[in-house]
Amino acid sequence: MDDLLDALARLSDRLEHLERRVCALERSSAVPASLPTSVAAPAPGTTAAEESALPQAGGMFPVVGKAMLGIAGAYLLRAVAESSIFPQSVVVALALAYAGMWLLWAARVKANSPFAGAAYAITSALILAPMLWELTLRFKVLPASVTAGVLSVFVVGASALTWKRNLAPVIWVANFAAVFTALALMIATHALLPFIAALLIMALASEFAADHNRWLRLRFLVAPAADLAVWILIYIYSLPESARLEYATVQNAALLTLASALFLIYGVSVTLRTVWLHHRITIFEIVQTIIAFLLAAFSWLWFAPAVRDDLGIFCLLFSAACYVAAFVRFDHLPEQRNYYVYSTWSAVLLVTGTFLCLPPLLLALLLSVAAMVATWVGVRTARLTLEYHGLLYLAAAALASGLLEYAVRALAGTFPNAPGWMVWIVAASALVCYAVGGRFPGDRWNQRLLRLLSAILAVSAAATLLVSALVWLAAVGMTPGASHVAVIRTLITCALALTLAFSGSRWQRVELVWTAYAILAFVTAKLLFQDLPNGHSGSIAVSIFLYAVALILVPRMARMAPQRSRTEGPSKSS
Repeated sequence: MDDLLDALARLSDRLEHLERRVCALERSSAVPASLPTSVAAPAPGTTAAEESALPQAGGMFPVVGKAMLGIAGAYLLRAVAESSIFPQSVVVALALAYAGMWLLWAARVKANSPFAGAAYAITSALILAPMLWELTLRFKVLPASVTAGVLSVFVVGASALTWKRNLAPVIWVANFAAVFTALALMIATHALLPFIAALLIMALASEFAADHNRWLRLRFLVAPAADLAVWILIYIYSLPESARLEYATVQNAALLTLASALFLIYGVSVTLRTVWLHHRITIFEIVQTIIAFLLAAFSWLWFAPAVRDDLGIFCLLFSAACYVAAFVRFDHLPEQRNYYVYSTWSAVLLVTGTFLCLPPLLLALLLSVAAMVATWVGVRTARLTLEYHGLLYLAAAALASGLLEYAVRALAGTFPNAPGWMVWIVAASALVCYAVGGRFPGDRWNQRLLRLLSAILAVSAAATLLVSALVWLAAVGMTPGASHVAVIRTLITCALALTLAFSGSRWQRVELVWTAYAILAFVTAKLLFQDLPNGHSGSIAVSIFLYAVALILVPRMARMAPQRSRTEGPSKSS
């Protein structure tokens, strides 16, 4: 014991000696600057860069020296803790206060000394992070909840201390150390909840700062860490209980609360910044909000499947709120990113909500009506976005009603039985949507793409109806086999290709011409992979004949309108 006290006394004397030398160096460098001396000419071999670097180095070394003193003090506290001279609670309190003192010192440096502030903040982090690791894992003094609370207080305290003077280096060092310490301890201790809660507090602090235009890039550090932690939580507790014996039992309410809090933090922040503060939504905010929503939705569906209908209702309400924000708040602004993002979110949420809380028949009917309404309103108000929404609703209705599956089997696979009445309603809705939405003017790429996709859906529905009707008519007088169905399919598709090519050239609807060529490609694949391997000679001959006629006539019909306009133009002008 006497040897230990002597060693501590000698170490204290050496620290005091080093402090006196550092203070003497600072006074000697400050006195010449205060006296009105003449500027000495630089030495002949000294460049301007070297001349400017010398004062910086002179101010840097004392700062590094003080930081090393701080590290030495941390090792001194560690030695005291290992010697068990004082109670562990006293040593822990002294160590935490010591790390906080260096953080306070970092926040109180002069505004023109960013290096000193960063150095003292790094010193504080290098003291705190290893100390918390040993106190939590090695000495077992601090429980995981207390350690997570210390990390939260460290970040919040750094934000409060640096807020007024906007000291970015200090807050970056504090968040970097706290985030990675929390992730490491979460994995090492298997105590997920307290450290995820600490990361969420850090995320809340960073979003609060971002809402006040402070340290916006700090979110690129905190948000991915919070996402990763919540994903680990969901993954671990979605495993069977026998596969996670090292982890404590957690109530589903706690799991749902943490995942929902992540979405709430970023959802409220993005809404506040875009709707209230009129900021343009960033790519980071779009991606982060989607990730947070997916994590929250998956956690609710996995850990509380009974609330599936409630989640669907929430999605529908959220969809309505996004529609209101898009068309009331953002539609008139010159910058349209917020409008497009919120309107897209509203459409996706509407589809998601209906799939979650509605039965299949009502789901298909509602989506069909929504598709026709969105298409009609889009044409009347010249909003291309609403027409795209109508296309999305129509595709979702086709999936929900079974029209897509029925169309694939009717046009290419084993011919199915008669479908339900909802299939025909959705098919009719596809034809109505194209008839209404195809009149949207404009030749921009997004307008042409909309008409093309709408035409493909409508033509697929029409082909399904015609093939089914002709097969049923043939079944009145005979039992149609696979070869008969193959010929009927080729006849209907080739006839549709000719009709579309003529209609597109006659009324200048280029999307119909493109769809006609797409049908020819479909017939080509059908002949190669279905008719030739499985058909017999008679049906193959008829199918090839119909295909050849379509190949000859479709290009001619597609060129009819341009030739007529060139021949009629001079006669009208004369």
